[in-house]
Amino acid sequence: MTITLVGFDADDTLWHSESHFVVTEERFQALVRPWSEPGDTAAHLLAQERKNLEVFGYGVKGFTLSMVESALELSDNTIPQAAIAEIIGWGKEMMRHPVDLLPGALDVVVEVSTQYQTVLITKGDLFHQESKVAESGLADYFDRVEILTEKTPEQYRRVLGRCGGAHPDSFVMIGNSMRSDVLPVVDMGGVGIHIPHEHLWGHEKVDEPQESERWLRIDSLVELPAMLAELDSRTSLSS
Repeated sequence: MTITLVGFDADDTLWHSESHFVVTEERFQALVRPWSEPGDTAAHLLAQERKNLEVFGYGVKGFTLSMVESALELSDNTIPQAAIAEIIGWGKEMMRHPVDLLPGALDVVVEVSTQYQTVLITKGDLFHQESKVAESGLADYFDRVEILTEKTPEQYRRVLGRCGGAHPDSFVMIGNSMRSDVLPVVDMGGVGIHIPHEHLWGHEKVDEPQESERWLRIDSLVELPAMLAELDSRTSLSS
């Protein structure tokens, strides 16, 4: 395989993200405890987030609005106004949270960018994602930054077209989500490298696919350069 383009996911691949959602959701569960048990609250909120994806998309803003709606529904519209204001405050706090790079992220991105064309491919709220990319200090090491509404094989093909028409079988994508960063890339003929993170949003959880040379797993980002070198040395890949 000859790699011509390497794609990186952002949230929970290059910097921490889901841990902020986990902490805020725990606060939300405590807030609505008078009306709902934590397990029921978590299930209700996830269902609300999924329902709202078509309207609000991914990210903190949609999460915050889903918490507000869930709080009203779970409390039968009796939750105090001050509690709604508190939820909105949590959302603002999350939007302003500093970017915290994962171990080795800067060194790995710098090293990979000297050897391959690189693209950052993330999804979510445009304003927030642009802000995080700028604050991360990594933007200059990518040839392109792509912020998508969803990660599908079709969207990845369009990204490749904007990256000089790279062919899928020369493209490698790295990310923490099997659903978004690996499976769609494999479906279109590329290679996905999965780096599990300790936290994964429920919407992103899927069953692991059958073993294939087109999807691989590493335990840490620092293992990536060696994995790319190994892939580059292979003469061919099976499906």
